[in-house]
Amino acid sequence: MRSKRSLWFITMVLFMGAMLGTLVGELIGFILPDGVAKQFFFLGIKPGFEPFTLDMLMFSFTFGLKLKLNALSALGIGVAVYLLRWVLN
Repeated sequence: MRSKRSLWFITMVLFMGAMLGTLVGELIGFILPDGVAKQFFFLGIKPGFEPFTLDMLMFSFTFGLKLKLNALSALGIGVAVYLLRWVLN
């Protein structure tokens, strides 16, 4: 059975879910007073690599990627998976 949506679409929906979850976590973290709850929303993992420059004399390229994922990122991905299952069926 062939999927109704492409792998690219599914990947983008999951990525958007992670981004929205991270944004909501950051906004909630700004509202909360200092404490354990604030750390829960602000602390997360930051996968990626530091920017580096490739100098080719006439031009140069700078490459880098950093992601910030917190606890609500996982919730956002979960909501995106639920919505994908609902939309794809």
